[in-house]
Amino acid sequence: MNCRHTILFLIVISILLGGCAPTVKVEAPDKPITINLNVKIEHEIRIKVDRELDQLISQEKGLF
Repeated sequence: MNCRHTILFLIVISILLGGCAPTVKVEAPDKPITINLNVKIEHEIRIKVDRELDQLISQEKGLF
């Protein structure tokens, strides 16, 4: 009789603990996802100026 009580107790405990299992819900958001890309891009082009300076320096040896 004691064995039956133990088995019944284990069955009841397993049923109760089975209801406590954590759940994970995956849902789509209500609002659309927005990505704000405020990017400021600045470039300085110095190739032309550098070439002109190189030519000026090579032509005028007395500058420096």
